[in-house]
Amino acid sequence: MDPSETPVSRLRRTGRVPGARWCPSPNFGPRPDGERISLLVVHNISLPPGQFGGDAIERFFCNQLDPSAHPYFETIAGMTVSSHLLIRRDGSPVQFVSLLDRAWHAGRSCFQGEEECNDFSIGIELEGADDIAYTAAQYRALADLTQKIMVAWPEITPDRVTGHSDIAPGRKTDPGPAFDWACYRTMLDSVWRNEGTG
Repeated sequence: MDPSETPVSRLRRTGRVPGARWCPSPNFGPRPDGERISLLVVHNISLPPGQFGGDAIERFFCNQLDPSAHPYFETIAGMTVSSHLLIRRDGSPVQFVSLLDRAWHAGRSCFQGEEECNDFSIGIELEGADDIAYTAAQYRALADLTQKIMVAWPEITPDRVTGHSDIAPGRKTDPGPAFDWACYRTMLDSVWRNEGTG
């Protein structure tokens, strides 16, 4: 590793977020040639729904979920999905896919006329549910990750940070009404004004 390399240049080179626990998922592929990373999508997930903790999310994204462990798992066990990152309730980040690669988080989607958002987006899951308040630690971690990502990929501006429900309306509802967009966007505005600090 080049000692003169900055954290930003290392993130752009490797796609690996410093400090995130690496839990590699097989559910990813290359981004289309010439596609620029220019969108960040916020999601939520809890397995079983509304329950937190355990390793079911990691197992789900790694195709290792035991369908017999919970009745709900039987309905999703055959799905092959992933996200770039997960932020646990305590704020700890887990990374499944390099930011350079195409994770399978958005599904059929459209942002400002651009379809197939997986091609050009980074997906961050919050361990949570639509109607359960997120934790202060999660907001702090999300703001920190967003700062790093926006500095590394300046095409992701504050107006290109959105929710899953916004790019797949009628099909998805996350991160839901419990997510405090005003709080998060205030953090982003502050980060954007001081982007050189990353």
